Amino acid sequence: MADEPRLRDVAADRDFEIGAAVAAEPLRTDASYKKILRNEFNYVTAENALKMGPLRPARHTYDFRDADAVVDYAREHDQTVRAHTLAWHNQTPEWFQEWDYTDGQLEDFLRDHVHTTAGRYRSRVDAWDVVNEAVADDGTMRDNLWYDAMGERYLDRAFEWADEVASETDLYYNDYGADGVNEKSDAIYDLVSRMLDRGVPIDGVGLQLHALHEKPAPESVAENVRRFRELDLDVQITEMDVAYTPADDPGDRDARWEKQAEYYRAITEVCLDEGVDTLVVWGVRDSDSWVSSWFESLTGDPLLFDAGNDPKPAYHAIKETLETYEPN
Repeated sequence: MADEPRLRDVAADRDFEIGAAVAAEPLRTDASYKKILRNEFNYVTAENALKMGPLRPARHTYDFRDADAVVDYAREHDQTVRAHTLAWHNQTPEWFQEWDYTDGQLEDFLRDHVHTTAGRYRSRVDAWDVVNEAVADDGTMRDNLWYDAMGERYLDRAFEWADEVASETDLYYNDYGADGVNEKSDAIYDLVSRMLDRGVPIDGVGLQLHALHEKPAPESVAENVRRFRELDLDVQITEMDVAYTPADDPGDRDARWEKQAEYYRAITEVCLDEGVDTLVVWGVRDSDSWVSSWFESLTGDPLLFDAGNDPKPAYHAIKETLETYEPN
């Protein structure tokens, strides 16, 4: 490995960003984690540190220590930083009870959060997932506290508030299960089209691409990317991981890892074909992944590095694709 080009250098030569979701605790304590992160990735997403819950331990308190640790480390090592996320229905503070607030107070609460958080990092992060997962799996608007208080305009306001304090930061809508063309991605396409018609300052769409129970066909991912780009929006793959159920596991680790590598390769090719210049995997090593703790039925090896800090076939597949693939 020492004599081979690093993944981040191969990506940079291709004007491509390859990223990982990063947690503050191993960044402070795990030398191997830090080494892989700084050597192999040129893009960093804060996994949890910039979510509302971790940032707000008490009603009148913001705690930016973990977020600063992630952002400062990335800046020290010349990595692009994606901040995640300002408005989401999950991971609100433990003390926060929405029924204690009127609709107007909830709007004020969200505005204060966006102004405070996006404003603090206006010159230190490159992109924000402003709104995360506002559309339900059936394509309807998700019935969450922000939607109940403000309706669909909560998305408009969140983007407008972020733009007020961080006008040079790229602002994204981010969601899962909408990577290929399907009912949910149709609804997201319609949603962002309405936002654009209303003049909302949205710069792009993040497709999470958690390829777990189902894996969207690369051709469908490509078609989906094309239609969002035709709206003059940037598209990024923001949270990718690839795991298998017993039904689609080929039966042994090496065969599974080769199958996994081919899917990563195919999605990287889609990125290069369709003008997507950023792909982020949701974790640094398999041992850091959220998948095994959430889904007992899935294989717990969805990332580019194994639990022993070694690169897997998926790592090499992405690197080889970036080195050699010629877009269609």
